[in-house]
Amino acid sequence: MSDKPRMLEGYRVLDFTQFVAGPTCTRVLAEMGAEVIKVELAPAGDRVRAGGLKPLDAQYKDSSQSSYYFQHNHSKLSLAIDINKPGARELIHAMIPKIDVVVENYAPGVIKKMGFGYEELKQRNPAIIMCSISALGQSGPLAYKVGYDYMGQAYAAITDGIGETDRPPSIVTMAIGDVSTGMSAAMAVGFALLHRERTGEGQYMDASILDTYFHMHEANVPMVSLRGNKFRPTRGGSQHPNGGPTGIFRYRGDQYVFLAVMPHQWPQMVRAMGKPELATDPRFRSARGRRDNNDALKAIIEEWLASFPTRDDALAALDKERVACAPVLSLNEAMEHPHLRARKTVRRVKDRFLGEVDIPGVPVKFSAWPDKLEVRAALLGEDNERGCTRCSRCPTSASARCTPRACWCAIARSIQRRRPAPRRRSAPVRTLKASRIPSRCAGAVCNCPSPRGCASRKCRSKKKHSAEIFGHYC
Repeated sequence: MSDKPRMLEGYRVLDFTQFVAGPTCTRVLAEMGAEVIKVELAPAGDRVRAGGLKPLDAQYKDSSQSSYYFQHNHSKLSLAIDINKPGARELIHAMIPKIDVVVENYAPGVIKKMGFGYEELKQRNPAIIMCSISALGQSGPLAYKVGYDYMGQAYAAITDGIGETDRPPSIVTMAIGDVSTGMSAAMAVGFALLHRERTGEGQYMDASILDTYFHMHEANVPMVSLRGNKFRPTRGGSQHPNGGPTGIFRYRGDQYVFLAVMPHQWPQMVRAMGKPELATDPRFRSARGRRDNNDALKAIIEEWLASFPTRDDALAALDKERVACAPVLSLNEAMEHPHLRARKTVRRVKDRFLGEVDIPGVPVKFSAWPDKLEVRAALLGEDNERGCTRCSRCPTSASARCTPRACWCAIARSIQRRRPAPRRRSAPVRTLKASRIPSRCAGAVCNCPSPRGCASRKCRSKKKHSAEIFGHYC
């Protein structure tokens, strides 16, 4: 089963992304089998290389690997390039005819100034698919603003709904919008590839954190539309404003239980609690009554929960009557939970620098393609060797071995594209004319004897680079 070509095997993605939203999109594409070439701007590369934890092994402390980078960028190749050097843009342009998808998440307008806007790339490859990811989108009055997850969240009226009723809005410390937008963008890329398979037509896609967050309003948007300012959603704190009872209830100490009781499930809750009198209590007989008397009902439920020897015993009583419930787990507890381990929601992988480490698994499980447990995250510029040092296939080189799959110059030329059956029905991608290949080899990367590369960013082998486009940024 694992020997089958993966869903996107044979497709090539050029990745101009950093931080979380964009890298999430391209990581998912890589996990699905695409060859993802991550273009990192020298000398620092993706800024998350400095985030998270560095390898605990002292000999790798100075490497460009980090836990943050590994989680969001494993399964990709790293091409470190100084875009301001002569020939750098020409190199990228030369690769475009052999690229299927370009993903970028710079601020709107930046990628165009760099020379890689959609219209320019489309001239070089009419079938190319490009996806831009930003905080607030590529169009509209606010498109000029730079921003992160929290800006999209605030403009989408999500932040206003988080926190206690009588206190300021609260912050969510996870990149929910970033990750969700990356997943949405990956889904859109898949649809665009399917469309191209059928029609031969590429296209441009505009994904924003704002749009992703706003799409999460599951009920209130049409209500505000119909009622205007007569209806204003409010913060509910630990309790859902519609009652239920739905919300977070204390068991004991710092242990909590999350309950979600729909109106039709109230009799089940009454049976689970063994309190038939609640069914006839005028305060709680109707859903509106339970909402209006939510505080009183919360006190009764928390007193009942505390009567159990353990929180698990209370959950078992609720499960017996099929009342939706869950313990509120810390991340440490969730990562050790046998259910999350069994499903590979928490996935244990091994990295050559970090050692054995847990990362999130793919959120959708495929019967034909299990999650990969052997993954690799490249050091900064580690795959510059594919730029081929003095490569015989480069116009200016003389010797040295090079294979089409091991050379960026060969990618820029005409290499055979692998495709899983069925074969594509779209028009074949045009190959580059030799005159459009960069006049200088895009390689000249030194081979460092150290397994962690050049900690000082200075070639240990003392070889002079034959081109200045790439640096050695291990």
